[in-house]
Amino acid sequence: MTEVSRVIDVPPDAVFDVLADGWLYAGWVVGSSHIRDVDQDWPGVGSRIHHSVGPWPVHIQDETVVTAVQPGLSLSLEARAWPVGAAAVGITLVPHGGGTLVRMTEHVVRGPAKVLPAVLQSLLLKPRNTESLARLADLATGKHSRTKTGHPRP
Repeated sequence: MTEVSRVIDVPPDAVFDVLADGWLYAGWVVGSSHIRDVDQDWPGVGSRIHHSVGPWPVHIQDETVVTAVQPGLSLSLEARAWPVGAAAVGITLVPHGGGTLVRMTEHVVRGPAKVLPAVLQSLLLKPRNTESLARLADLATGKHSRTKTGHPRP
């Protein structure tokens, strides 16, 4: 299992606000290139984000499904990108001073990529997930600062 973490200088609820907006998924998940639809009950268990993975014109249309959620605390997903496979992704939010320690885990659960040794999976996933958390931090910080200053998103 690959794990990355990052401290984001906003409260856990502000980070979860970004996670709970499925339309922002392609803005922070590296590799997701286009959101086609988001189930109305996102991020409820069983709800889906219908997305494309990869660059046009060779992108794959697939989906990500919520497998567990504790609002403000954690989100567990099954991210699919067939024919490559599917991965279990866990995101936990822990209060850290005035901010949030975000931990993200990922491991392949199905498909051809599952045969890759854990060390190789980690070499591929760690840089991608580190960048994903950097993007999540930017979105959460920007969204929170606009809300805090009374300048909500248009």
